Amino acid sequence: MKTAVSFYTFDQNVNLREACEQAKKAGYDGVELCISETGELNMKTTERELQQIRRMANDMGLEICSVGAWNMWEHNLAGHDEAEAAYASDIAKKQVEAAHAFGADAVLIVPGWVGTPFAPGIVRYDEAYDNAQKRLAALAPFAESAGVSLAVENVWNKFLLSPVELRRFLDEINSDYVGAYFDVGNIIYIGYPDQWIEILGARIKRLHFCDARFEQAGLGMFVDLFEGDVDFEAVMRAVRKVGYDKWATVEFLPNYKRFPYQSIINARLSLQRILEL
Repeated sequence: MKTAVSFYTFDQNVNLREACEQAKKAGYDGVELCISETGELNMKTTERELQQIRRMANDMGLEICSVGAWNMWEHNLAGHDEAEAAYASDIAKKQVEAAHAFGADAVLIVPGWVGTPFAPGIVRYDEAYDNAQKRLAALAPFAESAGVSLAVENVWNKFLLSPVELRRFLDEINSDYVGAYFDVGNIIYIGYPDQWIEILGARIKRLHFCDARFEQAGLGMFVDLFEGDVDFEAVMRAVRKVGYDKWATVEFLPNYKRFPYQSIINARLSLQRILEL
């Protein structure tokens, strides 16, 4: 597998060139860039500017493996507000456009939320399920036309809380271009990542590697690789069992305050050890 670092690890207004240089210096093969409202990569970034970003990364010897979006947390794809949901769909389309320009074949999709401390509003679970599924199904032909998969991540959204449910959710959409972006650390508080990987199987388009402590509450549960409760030996057995061989992308909270790039140096060494398990 190739290794990458997600730019969710940094501030959303990070300098792209500097962060890419640091990712290359740390030894990664690629980067996962993230759209925001005010950063260098945003909703108004032109096709020409996207190509410039791609050339910048490629000239450093980096691939852009996928595209996330900070601002998807501000607009609920699973909510009842049609204008908010429409803008969430526009964000997803911009992610797809960027990924296509970058030569990437997957984008990280936040499927909306039932409830979350990160964004306002509560949606009844069954209604969130129907809303998110309907809107992702509507986006699927656009993604397919670009050759880019919409990869739904398991995030802290009180939604899609079991691997069986997420599998069913994706299968009911019934598109090869709507799959899963599985985060092994996000799931610690409700399940076992190796089980999720085996149950989701070939539906997994991308993997995030992070670590978390089960007994810790809130965002403070996320720690450096090998400091938490993720059983990486079991994770790698499951990864090999399902035949996943795409990108292994590390992601953390931006909590290294004085030397933020040290986090990706430490993580690169730990990720290499994980991939050898």
